[in-house]
Amino acid sequence: MSRNKLIAANWKMQKRIAEAEAFGTKLKSKLPALPSCDMVVFPPFFALPALAAVLRDTRVALGAQDVFWEKKGAFTGEVSGDMIRDAGGTWVIVGHSERRHVIGEGDEVVCNKLKAALEAGLMAVLCVGEQLEQREAGDAESVVREQLDIALRDVTAAQLSTIVVAYEPVWAIGTGKTATPNDAESMHHFIRGVVGERFGVEAADGLRVLYGGSVKPGNAADLLARAEIDGALIGGASLSVDSFVDIARAAG
Repeated sequence: MSRNKLIAANWKMQKRIAEAEAFGTKLKSKLPALPSCDMVVFPPFFALPALAAVLRDTRVALGAQDVFWEKKGAFTGEVSGDMIRDAGGTWVIVGHSERRHVIGEGDEVVCNKLKAALEAGLMAVLCVGEQLEQREAGDAESVVREQLDIALRDVTAAQLSTIVVAYEPVWAIGTGKTATPNDAESMHHFIRGVVGERFGVEAADGLRVLYGGSVKPGNAADLLARAEIDGALIGGASLSVDSFVDIARAAG
């Protein structure tokens, strides 16, 4: 099955509104020359409306970096799926390694957030991945399997089509280290197999699995050339329009 490449920019806690608008304006000018890969940008929450206005009627989708599992209520500082949609987002990241290992969100929290995202009609990037000590102990696959099993526990076959999985080896996030293309493709193949056990081979074959972990223009082509790697979730290299565009070109 042919899966269109997806290039996603996760800005994390970077860029103020004017910077987001300038990024969007420059990116918009470069879109006609880019290959037909899908693109989505995840700015900070507050920048969503401004960036949505700049990128309206383009093929660049927008999303939020996190979502709460309740629709409304006394949850100071949280943002619901409906609020994300109102602000111009159609996507959300769930279970990013920094949410898991810096903020302390466990697998059950990730499961609840994924459920809330799907109920709000958002496309979701579900992040999974092992830490260095887990890989060195030979536990990488078992860790990723458990993360997938819990996160997808309540997901229906119909909802799977609105989910993208991002494999993030935690030891390669912001460290400059990158899993080799062979390492990444092997885990992507494993992820597709786990999903296939639950939803069937055909559904798993249609699932897009992204690689996230110090992706940059210098290594993007080697990673994205692999059949099992359907795109990239990009951190630092997505803060520059030029480097983000170079990675998008590599996807083509």
